[in-house]
Parts: sequence; C-alpha cells; structure tokens
Amino acid sequence: MHTLWVVAIIFALTVVMIMSGRGGGNFYVAALVLSGVAMHTASTTSQFILLASALTGAIVFGKARTMSWPLVLFFGGVNASMAFFGGFTAHAFGGTTLKIVLSVLLFMAGVAMLFPEKQAQKDAVSRFGYWNIRENEKQYVVNLWLAVPLTMATGFFSGMVGISGGSFLVPLMVVGCGVPMRTAVGTATAMLAATALTGFTGNALHGGFDPALAVPCGAVAIVGGLLGSRIALKTKPKSLKTISGILTIVAAIILLANTLSGK
Repeated sequence: MHTLWVVAIIFALTVVMIMSGRGGGNFYVAALVLSGVAMHTASTTSQFILLASALTGAIVFGKARTMSWPLVLFFGGVNASMAFFGGFTAHAFGGTTLKIVLSVLLFMAGVAMLFPEKQAQKDAVSRFGYWNIRENEKQYVVNLWLAVPLTMATGFFSGMVGISGGSFLVPLMVVGCGVPMRTAVGTATAMLAATALTGFTGNALHGGFDPALAVPCGAVAIVGGLLGSRIALKTKPKSLKTISGILTIVAAIILLANTLSGK
C-alpha cells in the first residue's frame, strides 16, 4: 500500500513537471525521502524516474519539432558529463549533508521560478565566447562565458542529489539565449534525459538501485511523461511555472525541517 501511494504521487508529479520542462527530480527526491526512503536510494530512484519520463517526453517534443538539437547536444553533453561525476561522488557525503544541499537547491529553484522570464530577440554577436544559432528563422545567441559554468554546476549538483536541473536550465535558455519558452521546454526535456542517464549510472554503481521501488515508479513515469508532454504542446506553462515555484519552496522548507529534526 505504501508503494502504491508513492507510485501515484510520482505519476502526478511527472505529468506536471514534464509540462514545464523541469523534470521534477527535486520533487521526486523530496517525496521519496519524506516517505521514508533512504537518501542514496531516493537519489538513484529519482534519476531512474527522470530517465523514463524525460526520454518519453523528448520523443514527443522531437516529433513536434519543439526543441533545438544544437542546444540539446552541446549543453546536454556538458550537463550530463558533470551529472555523472556528481552522482559518482555523492556517496562520499552523508545523507544529512545531501538533504541540506537539496533543500538549498530546492529553495533557489523555487525562487527562480517566481521571477518573470522575459524572452528577447538576440542579434548575432561576433565575439569569441558567443555562439550564434539560427533555426527556423529564429536567432539564439549563447553567452558561453555564462552558460557553460552554470550548466556544469547544475549538472554536478543535479547528479549528486538526484534532481533534474530543469529549474535552472529553462530560465537559462529563455533569459540568457532568447529561446522561445515552448522550445526551451522541449530542449530541456531532452537534456534532462541525458543527465538522468549519467546521474543514474553514477549512483547505481554504488548499489543504490532498488528495483522493487524504481521499476513501478519508472513505468508510471513513462505514462506521465507521454501525457505531460502532449499537454505542454497545447498549453502555456506560465501559470504552472508559478505554482511549481511555490510548491518547490514549500518542499524545500518541509525537507529542511524534517532533516534538522533528525527524522
């Protein structure tokens, strides 16, 4: 009965998170930890859920052509590589430390989601460290001096605590690169699939994989990813973004209080 409740919660979270391109790893870990799952097992299970849902969503967004493959390959590669190292080094830290780190990242992500994302058309920049991308008559300008370090840091900590990093990747693409919101959601979803794969591998090498919990959660994540991505193609995630931000902050506070109380 306990597992059924966890699976039901994961399904609902998957639909909502894939709709906004934010994966939902922060919620998955928080929900698993608060339900009594050990932190390292929760991180590994979260990455498995992310892999299943994000891969499903990426297929749907890819067919609808609402993603930028150059951004997927470049930032996805950087993000995924650092996620592996984050996941592999996670076992060098205690569960309490990881919970505190997760709480801080959750709070930061929640606050970031509450700020408006202003999309601006960017003119080409002919200077070293700037990458000009033109797709379907749209121009993106990536400031590599800013985007690469932020993506590396996001990937490392995402792999370490079992979150997706989508809460940072979507604003980075929309505000920093002028990518349309719908395209940013599809691109982030594909990037999250790569990050989840490497993060899961890094965690699983240390034996944190529990098939009895991960397999049913992954199964419903596939259905949730399919449903959430299809809904995202027809709706704007503006209101959902605000709701997600508030829920993320609440989850951060609850998880931190739970950790400090020693439960």
